[in-house]
Amino acid sequence: MLSKALLRLGASAARHPWRVIAAWLVAATLAVLAAVAFGGRTADSMTAPGLDSQRAAELIERAGTGQEGMTAQVVVTPLDGAATFFDHDGARTALTRLQIEVKRLPHVLGTSDPAGALDAGGDTAVRGGLVSADGRIAVIRVQYPDQSRLSAEDLDALVDLGDRLRAELPLRIEMGGNLFYAFSDPNGGASELIGILAAAAILFLAFGSLVAAALPIGMAVFGLTVGVTTMTVLAGFTDVPTFAPVLGSMVGLGVGIDYALFVLARHREYLARGLDPHEAAGRAVATAGRPVVFAGGTVVVSILGMAVANVPFMTVGGLAVSIVVLTMVLASVTLLPAFLGAAGPRLARAGRIGRALQTRKLGRLARRRDPAAGAAHAAGWRRWIGHVSRHPVLYAVGAAGLLLTATLPVLGLRVGLPDDGSLPHSRTERRAYDLVAEGFGPGTNGPLVIAADPNGDPGVLDRLVGAVAADPGIASVAPTHIDRATGIATLVVFPTTSPQDKATADTIARLRTDVLPTAIGHGPARAHVGGAAASLSDVGRRTSQRLPVFIAAVLAMSFLLLMLVFRSILVPLKAVLLNLLSIGAAYGIMVAVFQWGWGGALIGLEATVPIVSFIPMFLFAILFGLSMDYEVFLLSRVREEYLRTGDNGTAIVEGVSGTARIITSAALIMVAVFLSFAVADDPSTKMFGLGLATAIFIDATVVRMVLVPATMTLLGRANWWLPKWLDRMLPRGPVGTDDTDAESTGETPRPRLVDR
Repeated sequence: MLSKALLRLGASAARHPWRVIAAWLVAATLAVLAAVAFGGRTADSMTAPGLDSQRAAELIERAGTGQEGMTAQVVVTPLDGAATFFDHDGARTALTRLQIEVKRLPHVLGTSDPAGALDAGGDTAVRGGLVSADGRIAVIRVQYPDQSRLSAEDLDALVDLGDRLRAELPLRIEMGGNLFYAFSDPNGGASELIGILAAAAILFLAFGSLVAAALPIGMAVFGLTVGVTTMTVLAGFTDVPTFAPVLGSMVGLGVGIDYALFVLARHREYLARGLDPHEAAGRAVATAGRPVVFAGGTVVVSILGMAVANVPFMTVGGLAVSIVVLTMVLASVTLLPAFLGAAGPRLARAGRIGRALQTRKLGRLARRRDPAAGAAHAAGWRRWIGHVSRHPVLYAVGAAGLLLTATLPVLGLRVGLPDDGSLPHSRTERRAYDLVAEGFGPGTNGPLVIAADPNGDPGVLDRLVGAVAADPGIASVAPTHIDRATGIATLVVFPTTSPQDKATADTIARLRTDVLPTAIGHGPARAHVGGAAASLSDVGRRTSQRLPVFIAAVLAMSFLLLMLVFRSILVPLKAVLLNLLSIGAAYGIMVAVFQWGWGGALIGLEATVPIVSFIPMFLFAILFGLSMDYEVFLLSRVREEYLRTGDNGTAIVEGVSGTARIITSAALIMVAVFLSFAVADDPSTKMFGLGLATAIFIDATVVRMVLVPATMTLLGRANWWLPKWLDRMLPRGPVGTDDTDAESTGETPRPRLVDR
């Protein structure tokens, strides 16, 4: 059985700690070397098969116009605020030099020429969308080949050129475009450090020992090194999205430290009973390791289930994050018991600093959280759970009402992708965005590219241009480019609204369903709307359509697994519904913060933004898996007490109070880690951080400490009801609440349930 295998694995690692630690050091070294030799840089590819924007990209690629590739834009304005490009010869000369130097960069296919257009006449430059009507702002549009032929070095070369020329030219130079979006890595290093320091402080307060606090941190750092470098190797063979390393670090740190906390707490309990450190480590892995393996497996299966969305970058991103989670599970059952064996009996007591704290007022907190002296702490939780159990209806209705109220903003959920206008002003992309919007209108930051194949219809292009230009959502249409070999035409059109504006998505939908079909008629011609804004809108629509199917699949899987583990129908049904409530509340709070702006300034959000299209699905997958962690840990204890006493009320009070300290500490660690990412510059990282932190906080407080005891009290003995015919059909669960599991870990076997 799983428990016996974990017992042997944990005990062996504890007896031979330096062999295991050396093996992990070798694995980490090999992973780093492989990343250096074969690894690649992350890159975003917001495409998916079957989307209209993908069909447009395929037509553009056939035409070979170059517009299927990546783009960047260099936005400039004279440093002399009173000067314009119309009347300042020095600014125009500097603009010419800048355009020439940009064109010389590696892989640049071509650039626009605002200086040349100015020489041909100011009206020409303005009509071409290269210089603003007041002459203050000019744009050099840079065309690159397809993303597969580029790398982050191309972005670095452009940025380095801008840095050099800022010191040499009388121009303010800002840069943006989808080259930045594809190859700029979100900066999560500072957030990781903040999260680790916060987790270390919580662990020290929980155990009163620097050694005990250091072990989970050390294990998580080892696991994170192996997991993230493996992700880098994966990026050498396929496009790994830029959010994957940040999300992997966030989730990896959270689950890694949490899993280590569960095993370490059980290990210290066994040490307090007088067991040998090696035996204590083995039993800790056999008992606490089972929920860790189960919870980690649930996270991985949930994340990989996002493949149902049929969006390749989400599937690859989920695979990359799953690698980190699996690494943390493996480290929890091998590397951690090796650390425990190396530490020996020192973990049974608080260190000198912890004992010093215990002589002060703050020390009482550390003492109460010491597993070897936690009776007073458990008594406090016992009183609280007993109080909730005596008033179950009041607390169940009140807590459920609170969470439902927090969920209400979900009705206004709008998916999209925050554009550069949501970045802080310290980023050049944001400053370029603002200059373009000021000089040319907000829609210029998100042009649409209409690809049309006339298929022998000679008048269709004129009809298309006229119909598109007449649409109220279109500000202007650039001159049509026709490929002579294929006859395919491309129209670059500029909406009147910004890329993240809902009106832009409405314009895209109107072009596809009304404007283009009317212009084409029933002839052989066909046309598709592409461009970055259209691609992001399409991906958002697809994920929204597939989200209900994904949620239903994850809920069904979780129900079946929990029914298998706890031999009950109502317990897993209740768990699924309560988890759904906590995740819904987290969604609602995200909408209130990011779409409505409530408290956005607290996390550095400078403008309201839509919810990133792929984040709700990612969050659901991760959070449902993480919530299973607490669910299994808590309900395993409740079931053990019920098996021991046969009394539902006693089982609830003893089981919940007995796990409250660990769940609270684990939740505090996860919330601290996730919140540290909520202050990052990138809005997507902020959403992941705040969404995960909010859901974990709600799950560990309102759900686990209020709704679970209240609803289980109301259900009574029905909690553990399972029809006899179904009990005979189900195999024994992987977490191991059976007698055989108790025997394999040296525990006293408990009687089986008879009230089925």
